[in-house]
Amino acid sequence: MILPIYTYGQPVLRQEAEDIAPDYPELPELIQNMWDTLARSEGIGLAAPQIGLSIRLVVIDLDVISEDLPEYKDYRRVFINPYIEEYDENETDTSEEGCLSLPGIHETVRRPTRIRVTYLDEQFQEHDEWVGGYLARVMQHEFDHLDGKVFTDHLKGLRRQLVKSKLIDLIKGRFSCSYKVKLRK
Repeated sequence: MILPIYTYGQPVLRQEAEDIAPDYPELPELIQNMWDTLARSEGIGLAAPQIGLSIRLVVIDLDVISEDLPEYKDYRRVFINPYIEEYDENETDTSEEGCLSLPGIHETVRRPTRIRVTYLDEQFQEHDEWVGGYLARVMQHEFDHLDGKVFTDHLKGLRRQLVKSKLIDLIKGRFSCSYKVKLRK
């Protein structure tokens, strides 16, 4: 089932998400709904707060960009209770980001190119690994949602001021996108 994506201004996007247990109600169906929603919205990542659930669950599909980045061929993963344990601040990269919850807004964000993450997979097997490159950026972006952050929070100075009016437009519902959304009431 395709779910509506919660847009900027929804309180759930500013909450710290809770860990889930293997007995979380209807977890396989929820994960499938997240995959369906992600595919319909043509995104590469989706965090549970973006569909209104304050839980630590993320799906990432980089196969959709594998034509440009062949190393991500067939990369589709579920991350349960993920955390960034460490940032390698020795090297950073600046790249443009957008977000399904902030339709129409794209800004350049600086992030570390390598991070250490812990998470559980769909079988609730533990993982602790260093991740680099584009995947590290996507993980940081998606895992930020689990901590009540959005990518525009990383903007500084003038860029942050310039995006403010766009964020106000989002809150007021003055935008268009091709997927189903849930606006702030």
